[in-house]
Amino acid sequence: MKYFLPRRVEKVQVPPIKCQGIKTKLVDFISQNIKWDGSGRWIEPFLGSGVVLFNINPERALVSDTNIHIINFYKDIQEGRITAQLVRQFLEEHGEILRRRGQEYYYEVRDRFNKSPNSLDFLFLNRSCFNGVIRFNRYGKYNVPFGHKPERFSRAYITKIVNQVDAISKIMLDKDWVFIACDWRETLSMAQKNDFVYLDPPYVGRHTDYFNQWTDEDAVELANVTKGLPCGFALSMWLENKYRRNEHIDSHWSGLVVRTQSHFYHVGSSESLRNSMEEALVIKPTHASENTNQVSDGFGKTLQMSLFEDGVIGK
Repeated sequence: MKYFLPRRVEKVQVPPIKCQGIKTKLVDFISQNIKWDGSGRWIEPFLGSGVVLFNINPERALVSDTNIHIINFYKDIQEGRITAQLVRQFLEEHGEILRRRGQEYYYEVRDRFNKSPNSLDFLFLNRSCFNGVIRFNRYGKYNVPFGHKPERFSRAYITKIVNQVDAISKIMLDKDWVFIACDWRETLSMAQKNDFVYLDPPYVGRHTDYFNQWTDEDAVELANVTKGLPCGFALSMWLENKYRRNEHIDSHWSGLVVRTQSHFYHVGSSESLRNSMEEALVIKPTHASENTNQVSDGFGKTLQMSLFEDGVIGK
């Protein structure tokens, strides 16, 4: 059988939206370790920046997020309401105002967005805020402070963003991709046998203010629901850093293949969230590739395959 995955991603397409936990440096690792024939839909209930979707690049996809602004942004590109030319015009005009007025104008745009959200203001805020963070308060209002760079939107920086928008629009052209703003439970309820589900939820113990609060109870429910799916699946989750280990994986994702890779986060709200991390890709055994080059037990010991079975790592 010819498989859609695994495969190498030689050149990662970076999306125009930045967010904490973005998987830009992990796309190739993810793509190489999943086995899927591509006959169904690629399903992502936690779209985030969209970097995994855009680089896996399936013919059919069902993707969602509770953050309606992300979903609307990519739907606007998909349906032609936002183009590369429009983005250039907008960022040149409003970037110049930011250069002249500084943080006063950033907060003016933020207030405007919170009263009447639109995709161009969302992009502007995302690329000029503090450390590329997407964060909303309990009332759904964007509350990330200014990034203290009035000259953020240089000609080169605008061109970089414009090229990203253009590339994403071309990737989506003629694809059967559906974008929905909804809860992950609704998305997973639509999964069918030939689909593949990729999960990148808010990380337990790390990001809890991305758009909605994410609790330990939510994380446990996600594990239970996912393990009952009729299709293949993989979960991205932090495994450990120099301070501690994520016991959630040991406790709630037993009996699955775990592949790991070291990673360093450059995007985050504080220095404590921007450090070296051992990332885990937890995969349904029938959908794990035969590639064993990057398989470890999470403690520096290389194995042919590592499985969590009842909380015990074994061959």
